[in-house]
Amino acid sequence: MADMPRTNHEPDVSVIIGAYEAMPYLIRCLESVEAQTIGAGRLEIVAVDDGSTDGTGEYLEEFAARTAIPTRVVRQANSGGPSGPRNLGLKLARGRYVFFLDADDYFGEEALERMVAMGDRAGTDVVLGKIVGVNRGAAKSMWKETVERADLYTSNIKFTLSAQKLFRRDLLVRLGMAFDEKLKTGEDALFTMEAYLRGNGVSVVADYTCYYLVGREDRNQMTKKGGYQRRFDSARALMGLIADLAPAGPRRDSLMVRPFVITLLPQFGPGLVKQSDAVRRKKMALAAPLMDAHWTPELGRRFKVHERLRLTALAAGRLDLLLDIAAFLRDKKEPEVIRRGDRILLAYPHYDEAAKDSVLPEHAYEVAVTEWVGGRRIEPPQRKPHVSFARRVVRKARRTVLSALRAPRATASDRQARGRAGSIL
Repeated sequence: MADMPRTNHEPDVSVIIGAYEAMPYLIRCLESVEAQTIGAGRLEIVAVDDGSTDGTGEYLEEFAARTAIPTRVVRQANSGGPSGPRNLGLKLARGRYVFFLDADDYFGEEALERMVAMGDRAGTDVVLGKIVGVNRGAAKSMWKETVERADLYTSNIKFTLSAQKLFRRDLLVRLGMAFDEKLKTGEDALFTMEAYLRGNGVSVVADYTCYYLVGREDRNQMTKKGGYQRRFDSARALMGLIADLAPAGPRRDSLMVRPFVITLLPQFGPGLVKQSDAVRRKKMALAAPLMDAHWTPELGRRFKVHERLRLTALAAGRLDLLLDIAAFLRDKKEPEVIRRGDRILLAYPHYDEAAKDSVLPEHAYEVAVTEWVGGRRIEPPQRKPHVSFARRVVRKARRTVLSALRAPRATASDRQARGRAGSIL
């Protein structure tokens, strides 16, 4: 995609910071922007104080008055979430790229220089920079290698859908993209997945730590707040987006794994056992339309056995089966590994009752992706691809012809010898 025309007033990156009660974390956050090796002349900061009462707004204004980076500060009443401040920042941004920096977090010094260089070189609309956690966990599977163009369907980039990425602003403006302010969690996943699917490719910078994701000691983070209703709202929105933008089939299934595993399944984990029956049944009711709309046996082959079993029971509305599997996981029991021909099965609860017409049929217990049981790694058997009868006949005929062509031709003396042998017999 061609870059927008450069002018003296157009920075390379607009760093958008939505801040609420962000002290003292905001200090290091802003210092990390000033320390960027890309240089102050190629940056701007758009900061939105979302009704803070701890001095966040005042500190932003002090910083704007002394920094060499062009900085605009907007102070507003609290909006109740990160989407409003991000959307306002996006409207005010002028850069070729935008980066949504959380006020609790901070950059590695070369982060923006490396990500902009990657985006310009590859022509991609989204650039992921390696993220590590500070006092909290962070996903790791997508940072194995630096790639100019990642395959969304086969790589693990689908499992990092936070907003902390470099986005080409032209894409966002052209598509009219914005964060959904009705969602109170998962709004960044919806935004990022849309950019993945509708943009001109995704790059990954994995050989340098670009972003430090900070766990606050006071735990005052939006990702830690909200009840289970918000999680179902988030799953519904992301599943709907994927269904709208990705045609039915294996590629859509590869993306659907993400909302099922990250958002829906945790609501039906070991903790379900100790929850009240009212909460359990409310969760089942919230999940039912999602399962009806998006769950298929083909999708189920992409999950670990205990995940597939829980989702299969959920799709059937069988809370009793779901609770038995959740209790098995809560007690940290290990399933027996059963080898049957070229199949490997894990004997989770109700395996002995499995039948083709049961809610949890035998094939639901079959290993289809890598599993770990008792510290052992279990790989699914490599199955030979199905070959039709007609293709097998053609292959056999081809082998026969090739064999005949490779056989040494008989000499005249060989033919005479065979003739003599025939007369003796």
